[in-house]
Amino acid sequence: MRADILLMALILGMDRAVKALIPRLLEIHQSIPVIPGFFRITHIRNTGGAFGILADWDSPVRQVFFIFVSIAALVILFLLYRQAVKDNLRSLRLSLVFIAGGAMGNLYDRIATGEVVDFLDFFIGRHHWPAFNVADISIFIGAVFLAWLFLTGRAHPEGKPSFPDAP
Repeated sequence: MRADILLMALILGMDRAVKALIPRLLEIHQSIPVIPGFFRITHIRNTGGAFGILADWDSPVRQVFFIFVSIAALVILFLLYRQAVKDNLRSLRLSLVFIAGGAMGNLYDRIATGEVVDFLDFFIGRHHWPAFNVADISIFIGAVFLAWLFLTGRAHPEGKPSFPDAP
């Protein structure tokens, strides 16, 4: 369990460090090409959720909403984590730690500034993927691992898949 806390702190620390560095190196919307025509580092501020969802919602309630949703998600993750510890499911704990570490990174930004610093900017021609950050990568890795664990039954003490074959 101590290793889980250290990993979560490492994820949060990496996220905070990079998000603190980006505004010092780049003005808002300024980019540094890394792989021309595919990837650049771009300083972007996201006031919405994942992929900028609800970013256009011009209301003081928006920030409270995203903070509330983030805290609720962390509470649920904590409850799932406690159960994973009880059931001795190390892989499940690991996936939850990745998700929680990333969620805490983005929650910190939302509380501190009301927006999240994004900077990893991928595109091909006019096709553009929304920019993201270290916290988002951690959430994605944890979520994909969590889905795999549930689909293969490794997230259950009995080792049964979540979706058994129909009779």
